[in-house]
Amino acid sequence: MCAFAGRLTKQHDIPQKARFITGGISPDHCRWISRWPKGGECCLRSGVSCLVEILLMHPLDVVKTRFQIQRGTSDPHNYKSLADCFRTVFRNEGIYGFYKGILPPILAETPKRAVKALSVAGLGSGLTEALVVNPFEVVKVGLQANRDSFQVQPSTFAQARNIINADGFGLRGLNKGLTSTLGRHGVFNMIYFGFYFNVKDAIPASQDPTLEFLRKFAIGLASGTISSCVNIPFDVAKSRIQAPQPIPGEIKYRTCFQTMGLVYREEGYLALYKGLVPKIMRLGPGGAVMLLVYEYVSGWLNKNW
Repeated sequence: MCAFAGRLTKQHDIPQKARFITGGISPDHCRWISRWPKGGECCLRSGVSCLVEILLMHPLDVVKTRFQIQRGTSDPHNYKSLADCFRTVFRNEGIYGFYKGILPPILAETPKRAVKALSVAGLGSGLTEALVVNPFEVVKVGLQANRDSFQVQPSTFAQARNIINADGFGLRGLNKGLTSTLGRHGVFNMIYFGFYFNVKDAIPASQDPTLEFLRKFAIGLASGTISSCVNIPFDVAKSRIQAPQPIPGEIKYRTCFQTMGLVYREEGYLALYKGLVPKIMRLGPGGAVMLLVYEYVSGWLNKNW
């Protein structure tokens, strides 16, 4: 979800093709980072900001996945509302149920997002990160879909072994749902960073620290919310493909657009937006938190390093 373009640079420093794949970000806000000291700082502050976001917002990711994999009112595990989902998970699985599958994003997304700081932000970085993170997403969704108590369900590494032993590393195993993940991350990053950096330029900075904090938080919140609304059909398709299939041994959800079409025919177009509320609750404030932590860690590093 997150990519940072590093230090500011002049417009003529970036070739036209590089500007195109940044997904709308003005050239004043992105460049390749080639020297380790600056790149190291960028990796550190990106990694810290993303780790904070994961730890704070992961319960909403669990709830989002549960909504996305339920198949209408006939589903025996159907949740009636967001509050009902929180109550049911807490009652049946305990507080740790909200942290199912948290290890894969920590293992994958925190270093992945930090390393991605060294690449161009926007569509290109979204597609790159999708290739890296998809196997971890498969493991995470499998753990989040498991409704057993936290103590009973398999560990992250046991879940990964089970998937590899059953289906291998390919598009039916540890890399299933890859096209949906490419769509989800590519669309999100293109809109998120294109909106954030252009709107940030358009709204003047404030000398008042409180107003400046609120300005950055509001822009990050709007960026995450708009991006989530646009890319969620890819997210629903990804969850359906990567979660356990409705009938064991029978593959119902195979590819990204086949899954979208099937969900639309069987459950209606609103089903393609399942989990939108918890997704916005996570990626709206989560995106703002991430960008703010990034900027404040950046300031601290610049001052002390």
